[in-house]
Amino acid sequence: QVQLVESGGGTMQAGGSLRLSCAASGRTFSSYPMGWFRQAPGKEREFVAAITWSGNTYYADSVKGRFTISRDNAKNTVYLQMNSLKPEDTAVYYCNAVNMSPSTGWGAKEPWGQGTQVTVSS
Repeated sequence: QVQLVESGGGTMQAGGSLRLSCAASGRTFSSYPMGWFRQAPGKEREFVAAITWSGNTYYADSVKGRFTISRDNAKNTVYLQMNSLKPEDTAVYYCNAVNMSPSTGWGAKEPWGQGTQVTVSS
């Protein structure tokens, strides 16, 4: 059984930083691309960032230059360093193994975890 556990969320003022963690168990994800998504109230879940097994990274335009995704394959853990936070970053953040489709973009491969809430106040 695959389990994804996100942590590290909280409440920050605009301009602050947070580091999210995602611990994966039940399967070794070292060979899979991993990604972060977020869902704001009343909106659909959207792609934030992805990292391949070799360390290539991809970002949504809205977070490029502010967020950094990284992974520790030995720990089956993926991180998201979020700097210069904005109120529009407020959302529940989820991680997942991902795949990339030219027609639909980045998609999730596993059942979603519970996510971690990030709230940014102005």
